Amino acid sequence: MNFAIMSQWKASARDVLTPDALGMLQRIADSGSFAAAARASSMVPSALTYRVRQIEEALDVLLFDRSSRQARLTEAGRELVIEGNRLLSEIDSLANRVQRIATGWEPQLTLAVDGIIDRTTLLELCESFFALNSPTRLRIREETLSGTLVALTSGLTDLALGVVAEAAIPGIQMRPLGVQRFVFVVAPHHPLAKTPEPLGDQTIFQHRIVAVADSVQRGSGMTVGILEGQDVFTVPNLQAKVEAQLRGLGCGFLPEGLALPWIETGKLIAKRVERTERQLPVNYAWINVAKGAQGRALQWWLEQLRHHTTRQSLMRPRSSLSETLC
Repeated sequence: MNFAIMSQWKASARDVLTPDALGMLQRIADSGSFAAAARASSMVPSALTYRVRQIEEALDVLLFDRSSRQARLTEAGRELVIEGNRLLSEIDSLANRVQRIATGWEPQLTLAVDGIIDRTTLLELCESFFALNSPTRLRIREETLSGTLVALTSGLTDLALGVVAEAAIPGIQMRPLGVQRFVFVVAPHHPLAKTPEPLGDQTIFQHRIVAVADSVQRGSGMTVGILEGQDVFTVPNLQAKVEAQLRGLGCGFLPEGLALPWIETGKLIAKRVERTERQLPVNYAWINVAKGAQGRALQWWLEQLRHHTTRQSLMRPRSSLSETLC
């Protein structure tokens, strides 16, 4: 390239806004002098002044007020320095993140969590994980019934909590969390509240049942306790199901731990039914890979789940939800 062409070339913002240049602007702002900043940068003042002019020409703005002896930032210059410092911090964070990921941490770990899992315990586990200061980002997907397992088998999640599948599935590792017992409950003002027990299916069939929609996107999904042909009010999650049954919008089965706080306060009434009590084995599951191929974040979560107290807490009564709805 000859000098005539070079003299016509104008640097772009991307050419001049390098991390080194942003640091130089901060030094000028801190010292209030081009000469002092040049000394701190091991540059001659003319070279530093030339670089500042390059940046100003590329952005078509003045960064420093040259009407006084001090190098004072203009409004545009102040904004550039502030945002430049943010970008420099992000570059440092990115470098640290890449270095830590190279040690075996996943960039992101996604958990598919069924509504029966205790959210307080889950967030406590998240808090402990964040305390590790790992580079792995956590993402939680709310799923229901078979949707929890489908999220895992379709590759949308790395760990599933609250899987209700009973049979072994090729390629999936599954371990028990506990057994979920369901109780049939109605609001005190619901017609079934004063109906003699045990309630037969014929009697229950005459009343609307509240059901949580299975989050699986294809197929009919899974249902719990619904009689064929029964009027169904379908809601998106367990919290909505509790709210609907508290209002007497329908009857239905709830996980025992979730229903107990409401039963104890008299806001829901448990009714015995003729049919066999429904108990679902609840599991946690992950993709079956060699242990050496597992990321460190997944290993940490699996280690926590090996503890009986952790599994028990994830299945405990949802008192926090009852406080929210009061």
